[in-house]
Amino acid sequence: MPRTSGIEVRFLNGELWLGMMPGSLKALDLRRDPRCTLQANLGSGTEMGGGDVRISGRAVEVRDPETVKLYADEVRPPDPSAFHLFRVELTEVVRTFIEDDKYLAVQVWKPGQPVRTTRRT
Repeated sequence: MPRTSGIEVRFLNGELWLGMMPGSLKALDLRRDPRCTLQANLGSGTEMGGGDVRISGRAVEVRDPETVKLYADEVRPPDPSAFHLFRVELTEVVRTFIEDDKYLAVQVWKPGQPVRTTRRT
């Protein structure tokens, strides 16, 4: 069953990374099933502002010591020797926002495809 929980993400070297506490339910869930979806509101409070973004992909656990160290050096987790690290392979990015105060715009991007935009009044 899908689990909803908050998480901090990092964009480093053009990739999306998830760092998690050792043994966390999030990490154990992703080890069992790597499919994940992240959602963020780009506005403030309940306003749409920059819209909402949904990022979908597969979280691949990274155990290579050099890569883990590079991430830890950049992010400085509480215990640099003990955390789970996942790199997200994107499958889809969707941005929903209000355009020109009259359209609901939806932009969809998938790897290898151009951004597709649809608008509704």
